[in-house]
Amino acid sequence: MRIFNLSIECYPVAKVGGLADVVGALPKYLNKIDGVEASVIMPWYNKPFVHDHSFELVFDGWIHQHRQSFQVQVMKERSKVLGFDLYLVKIPGLLDRDNPYGYWDESQQFLAFQHGVLHWLTAMEIRPDVLHCHDYHTGLVPFMVENCPEFSFLKGVKTIGTIHNGEYQGQMSWEMINYFPWFDGAKWGLLDWDGYINPLAAMIKCCHSFNAVSGGYMDELFENFRGLETLVRQEYAKANGIINGIDTEIWDPKVDPFLAFNYGKKDADSGKWKNKKEICEEYGLNPNLPLFSFIGRFAGEKGADFLPEIVWKSIRETYGALNIIILGSGDKNIENQLSELSHSFSNFALDLGYKEYLSHKIYASSDFLLMPSRVEPCGLNQMYAMRYGTVPIVRYTGGLRDTVEDISTGGSGLNFGEASANAAVHAIHRALHIFHKEGLMKQLVQSNMNFDFSWEKSAEKYLELYEK
Repeated sequence: MRIFNLSIECYPVAKVGGLADVVGALPKYLNKIDGVEASVIMPWYNKPFVHDHSFELVFDGWIHQHRQSFQVQVMKERSKVLGFDLYLVKIPGLLDRDNPYGYWDESQQFLAFQHGVLHWLTAMEIRPDVLHCHDYHTGLVPFMVENCPEFSFLKGVKTIGTIHNGEYQGQMSWEMINYFPWFDGAKWGLLDWDGYINPLAAMIKCCHSFNAVSGGYMDELFENFRGLETLVRQEYAKANGIINGIDTEIWDPKVDPFLAFNYGKKDADSGKWKNKKEICEEYGLNPNLPLFSFIGRFAGEKGADFLPEIVWKSIRETYGALNIIILGSGDKNIENQLSELSHSFSNFALDLGYKEYLSHKIYASSDFLLMPSRVEPCGLNQMYAMRYGTVPIVRYTGGLRDTVEDISTGGSGLNFGEASANAAVHAIHRALHIFHKEGLMKQLVQSNMNFDFSWEKSAEKYLELYEK
């Protein structure tokens, strides 16, 4: 079975969020299954990975959009270093930039990527068994395959759509129809939702099957999907929930090259202590206090707007009996508030930006990881934390409720229900009580490290979906 994963992100080529981690791991683990050949197709970016590895040109052609012609080049990584074939689509003037997002012409960029991919496959008569489309950036592919005569060679190829985050749907005005490959205008309704072209809605309408990245999140989409609730209910028969996995080859405290001190289950206590001591020295924190952390984007869906109040209240109410470290960036107002607090509290450390190596060090050093998310389709941070023996404190939503059970019901994490700073701070108080029960804390560390969040299980679920 030949599967092409279409995505805007893929770790380690270009990463903004969890989408990259999923796309960088799923095909690698699919390829470990007999009879499966999974690849990734993504845009070309001006990134270190691209310049540090060798590529061969496998296609050079042209597409036409709105009275303009664009060159399409497809390059294949030569060594299969990621465990799968990696194809980069370069379109000078559109897909030749530094980052995946943040440009005024994003809609045209993503359209050109999808158009370019299908043009290449058609011109070279490459017909996969499955086109796996990740999020709205590739959500128009199922429509184009079935309704654009230019790609008639691909008509009937099975398409799967994965919703990594339903908050982002890619709506665009109908003026953008000029950039589409030609199709029968009678099919316009497959693209429309609420008066706009909606790529995520089009994906749900046109794909053969779709899934959300956890069962809990799939359930939530039926009730809260930013206006697509009716649509997802209508397409219920095509809906699935498959929890993401994590790449346990990359995320392994026993061999993690980013850690100063590697450790396993047997020496987790001493290993975590050594890593904690090092990071506390680096940031001027007291290693004898429990270390709470947050890693992620400063966005409302992540509950990041609660962070300033969480930091202030938890330190004030406990009289400084804990350390907090935050790694992330995003909303400038949140960044500014946290920066001010970092100057006010000696036991609060802030590192703005995203540093892959530092995230590994924080997972290994922390006693507790905080995730106060309003929306969390799957969440990978809680899985990384548990893999490294860190206790997750999560809001009971989406994939977090699927992966983290509260200690009060036999689990090894802490849940809270309300999306608020007060609820998170209350959970922090509970965590402090646990931290000072040494035997219980050791038990939770061991329990979390025993969980199996590997991609093997999730890859099998995706294979079942492909075969169906």
